[in-house]
Amino acid sequence: VFKKAVKRAWTTAMELKIRLGAFGAVAAVCCLSLSQGFVPGVAPSASLARGHGLSGLGRSEGFVTSSALPLAILALAGAGARIRRTSRRSSLDGKLDVSSYYAAPKEDATKDWVMQQTMFRVKDPKRSLDFYTKVLGMSLITVGDFPQWGFTVFFVGYPPEKELGPIPEDDSEKFAYCMKVPGCIELTWNHGSEAEDGDQVYNTGNSDSTGSGDGEKVRGGFGHIGITVPDVYDACQRFKDMGAEFTKSPNAGGMKGLAFVKDPDGYLVEVLPLGKGFPFPTKEVDCCGVALDGGAGYKDNSK
Repeated sequence: VFKKAVKRAWTTAMELKIRLGAFGAVAAVCCLSLSQGFVPGVAPSASLARGHGLSGLGRSEGFVTSSALPLAILALAGAGARIRRTSRRSSLDGKLDVSSYYAAPKEDATKDWVMQQTMFRVKDPKRSLDFYTKVLGMSLITVGDFPQWGFTVFFVGYPPEKELGPIPEDDSEKFAYCMKVPGCIELTWNHGSEAEDGDQVYNTGNSDSTGSGDGEKVRGGFGHIGITVPDVYDACQRFKDMGAEFTKSPNAGGMKGLAFVKDPDGYLVEVLPLGKGFPFPTKEVDCCGVALDGGAGYKDNSK
């Protein structure tokens, strides 16, 4: 029994990524085993799927179900772990149980598929390329020109060059390379749109009257794309210095530490911290001078 407990302790400590002492890890998992009825051959993480959060000496966290909590708290507290309750549950407070989606195995048929692109129609390709490559720092990966159909497409993104190598210099190889890059933006220029009246000629999907016919705002379904950056506040200062328009600066709104900027056609770009959980890192004042305790509340951009 003790050997099994030690094995479970080590496996769980690795999965939870908390640095507990040997005795603390053994005690914690023994308590969890008793209260959860772990059996050999069943991964402990299957029973640690929802309920309460525990964070150890690092920044990662694991989850303990409610029935395990009384004994687990004693063991984990004795081992130096910090205990906190989390509101994020697989059941979403009864609205929808998503646990089966988390647990679903990856199908062999789709294991090599990639979420490769989102397409935006843009009025003026030059101003869009300037924004995405100079302001957001993306690379132009490939261009496809189709004069017979009256449009040109420009693929921009952040190629993972460590895995894929640099963008090929040979134009004939660029498209195939691009199709391996996750999360590209396909900027589509329908020839002649640059000469149309108005700053925007396409509906952005966010409470926008463009193209609605009756001039009324449309309750759009599309929301935004998003990028992650090491420091949201530093990135937003860069965007502001380069003339970008904000719909939400980092300290504005109800959710602090994230921002929204507009591209030249009015599409929203969310700016999030790279590799950080919620609540996000914050600073007392953001690039627009908004204090951390300032700014209006949450706004639904679809309305």
